[in-house]
This record gives sequence, structure tokens and C-alpha cells, in this order.
Amino acid sequence: MNITDIKIRRLLNEGRLRGIVSITLDGMLAVHDIKIVQGEERLFVAMPSRRDDCGMFRDIVHPISAESRSELEQRILSAYRLERDRAEAERSAEI
Repeated sequence: MNITDIKIRRLLNEGRLRGIVSITLDGMLAVHDIKIVQGEERLFVAMPSRRDDCGMFRDIVHPISAESRSELEQRILSAYRLERDRAEAERSAEI
């Protein structure tokens, strides 16, 4: 399954949440509400989740293998960085 589109829906600068992303797989399946989070040491991707009856958050969608998680995270973070840099350059040009 290939990621055919990555859309950065929202960029944030405050708090740990840095962005909200949607991806399309094989031009057929969309996954929304993927979060980009600033961790203690690095940015990471958090998959869409919901709170269960015990108050725990459970992923609704997630990669099955470590390899697929790594590839997905790398592609999403690369798209996020490009969009962040584009937005910063645009803000700088306005000043």
C-alpha cells in the first residue's frame, strides 16, 4: 500500500501538538487526524485514537510493522517540515 497524498491540515506552534495531517493510501483510503507531536527528544507521529470505556486511548488505525511505522512517520514528518518551512518563508516575506 502506497501513500499517494499527504495533506498538512493544521500547523501549530504552541504546546506539544505541532500539526494535524491527513493521508491517502493508494488513492482509495483516507486517514484523518494523524497528529505530529513534539516529544522529549524528537517529533513523532501519533495515529488517530479514541478513548475506551476505561479511559485509555486506543489507536483506531495503525501500522502493523515497525518498518511500515518508520516509513509512514518519515514521509509524514518530511511533508510537515516542508510545509512548516514554506509557511515560515511566507511569513518572513510579508514582514
